[in-house]
Amino acid sequence: MSKVKYYYDSETLSYRRIEQKKGRKFGIAALGVISSFLAGFILLLIYLNIPQLETPKEKAYKRELENMQLQYDLMNQRLKRDENILKEIAERDDNIYRLYFGANPIPGELRNAGFGGVNRYKSLEGFENSDIIVESSERIDKLTKQIVVQSKSLDEIASLAEKKEELLATIPAIQPIQNSDLRRMASGYGWRSDPFTKARKFHYGMDFSANTGTPVYASGNGVVTRADANSSGYGKHIRIDHGFNYVSLYAHLSKYNVEKGQKVKRGDVIGYVGSTGRSVAPHLHYEIFKDGERINPRNFYYGSLSSEEFSQMLKASNLINETLD
Repeated sequence: MSKVKYYYDSETLSYRRIEQKKGRKFGIAALGVISSFLAGFILLLIYLNIPQLETPKEKAYKRELENMQLQYDLMNQRLKRDENILKEIAERDDNIYRLYFGANPIPGELRNAGFGGVNRYKSLEGFENSDIIVESSERIDKLTKQIVVQSKSLDEIASLAEKKEELLATIPAIQPIQNSDLRRMASGYGWRSDPFTKARKFHYGMDFSANTGTPVYASGNGVVTRADANSSGYGKHIRIDHGFNYVSLYAHLSKYNVEKGQKVKRGDVIGYVGSTGRSVAPHLHYEIFKDGERINPRNFYYGSLSSEEFSQMLKASNLINETLD
């Protein structure tokens, strides 16, 4: 019940009741509503523009999420590194080891096969980060399966190697020029620019830029079948038959250190770098033949290069540049 207010009327010498006007009551009420609205609006602006205070529990959750993201990024980097390493091993396995021992390459569909049938990752679905978790799980499972396949392949190669010690001694397995004598790996196997015509042409060997007179080494045991300049473009060149259908070729030499019919061992000096034949600068052009077909020599340096040197050579050989012959 609202209080009744009075005032003293000096004319009548009595207390009279104070009567409030209806318009004033409405104004006071309206002013209260407007004041409340303005106060609420101001508080809303403050709420939207001032950073929210986090509770200790929220801060802990945030740190946990940030740490999880960091760990995921690190795991992703390690996965990528391991995938690249396994890819390189698989490439060597198919193009070197299995080729050496006459074993058929492992089919790509077997190396890269997935997992059919039921959804193996159903239990990982339905969470905020399910996509990341499922993707990582798939990559780990695939990598694990590829490692198993590769492990069995290497077991097979080890078994074949026991029976082919002679092959291991004869195949071309070292770089024909020492890295200490090498100015640069000028060009690799593949499509390159011809230095004379500037046209795009397939380069069937590797060019090693070195000074004239730099020693050239036999890359494997064998017999010299040619040491002459009677093959178009090669200039003075040497061919070595390593047996097991392998032949290596060394072109643009300045002079020979062997003759036709001579037996050589891996690491013997067979000639010296020059620029004879179709050549624009002193270098060694090196090729490898298997079953009469020219193949990429870059996979045959496991006997003379460290893993770091092999990676550097691999990178240089992939450059799309101009050849020296």
